[in-house]
Amino acid sequence: MIRRAVSFVLVVYVLGFIWFAAALPQPSPDVRTDIVVIPTGGPGRIEHGLEVVASGRAGKMLVTGVDREVKPREFAAQFEVPDRLMECCVVLGYAAVDTRSNAAETAAWVADHRVRSIRLVTTDWHMRRAAGEIEEVLPEGVTVVRDAVRSEPSLPTLFLEYNKLIASALVRLIPA
Repeated sequence: MIRRAVSFVLVVYVLGFIWFAAALPQPSPDVRTDIVVIPTGGPGRIEHGLEVVASGRAGKMLVTGVDREVKPREFAAQFEVPDRLMECCVVLGYAAVDTRSNAAETAAWVADHRVRSIRLVTTDWHMRRAAGEIEEVLPEGVTVVRDAVRSEPSLPTLFLEYNKLIASALVRLIPA
């Protein structure tokens, strides 16, 4: 009986991993949102967010998890952000250090600015966990559009992120 239960859990785990790796989230359609939210950490995220804001598909861009050492001037230089775009539309968030605190920083900013819709831009393999964490803490009624940046993750990256996703989901199931 115990062997069957363990075998069943193992089969579900392996099939879940196959699904996770084979069906990575995709870029979103061109819809307008109030802001773009970008957790730091992966290539292409910030560049894509800047394209969204420059094209008028979002009014502002919140980059959450920026290192405290990074100054707005340095950020603008590194990503070639024009001064007018940096001044009007780019907000650097310094409070987050991981995906969970990215969500908390985002939720606080969204609540303070009465945002009704966000476009979450993160790497395809990170999207499910990041969206789950953010959707858990956002104020009620805020729409999240998932806009994944395509990548070519390694098997170890996928395996680690799959396990983080499971852990994150389990933690969110525990009542606060």
